[in-house]
Amino acid sequence: MWLKFSKMHGLGNDFMVIDLVTQAGHIRPERVRELADRNFGVGFDQLLIVEQPSRPDVDFRYRIFNADGSEVENCGNGARCFARFVYDQRLTGKRDIRVETASGLMDLHLTDDRQVVVDMGTPVLDPQLIPFEAAAFSPEYTVNIEGIGELQLGAVSMGNPHAVIRVDDVDSAPVDTWGPLIEPHPVFPRKVNVGFMQVVDEHNIRLRVYERGAGETLACGTGACAAVVSGQLRGWLQPGVNVTLPGGELFIEWDGESSVKMTGPAVTVFEGRMNI
Repeated sequence: MWLKFSKMHGLGNDFMVIDLVTQAGHIRPERVRELADRNFGVGFDQLLIVEQPSRPDVDFRYRIFNADGSEVENCGNGARCFARFVYDQRLTGKRDIRVETASGLMDLHLTDDRQVVVDMGTPVLDPQLIPFEAAAFSPEYTVNIEGIGELQLGAVSMGNPHAVIRVDDVDSAPVDTWGPLIEPHPVFPRKVNVGFMQVVDEHNIRLRVYERGAGETLACGTGACAAVVSGQLRGWLQPGVNVTLPGGELFIEWDGESSVKMTGPAVTVFEGRMNI
């Protein structure tokens, strides 16, 4: 079965995007893993699927699959690419788009300068809902990780779970060694994305993210949002934060109560056809 697709990226976090509104098909988890391979496949961090919505007040259904074939709840960089894709492919003529995800509804806005603003929703801080094993909410938790020892971290869900660790310098942060130890730790029953955050000043941070099911990526939109939320809760940041990731910059706004807004680019790299 041949399907058209687009290869896209948001700050280097790259995606294969498939329209299953005007095309019909089904992609098995093992096929996702094959397509994600950077030597023998298309190569991507996540596969994004556009589907018909299940409710009348929504424009599309937005589904996300990691490179290992697992379906996940949310992806902020992917959401920007999703918005750019459905508009550029003329699946909609709207610049304000509402999509349903596995974690709820998401509003996307395409600006005149080709940036995309994503309403990422209200951060989830209740440990039971993240999910995270803790008796009650705290801005910071101490967790004993085998192979590392005691760590202080923030726990936030942006539709997917994140652990946020402050480091002095992201360039020398142990992302490759600590990430695989923290991701599957039992205190996170559904595993976790791990953010390593360097606070430059109260409006600027540097960030690297080890993503659940994908490893370190060049950018992570939900990770940037979680880091800013955690940094504000821990008293290190003020509202309106520039987040510098290996792939580029995002601007994150959170007033401490309502939803988080993320602004950043989305770029189409190429289009093609693939036998799915």
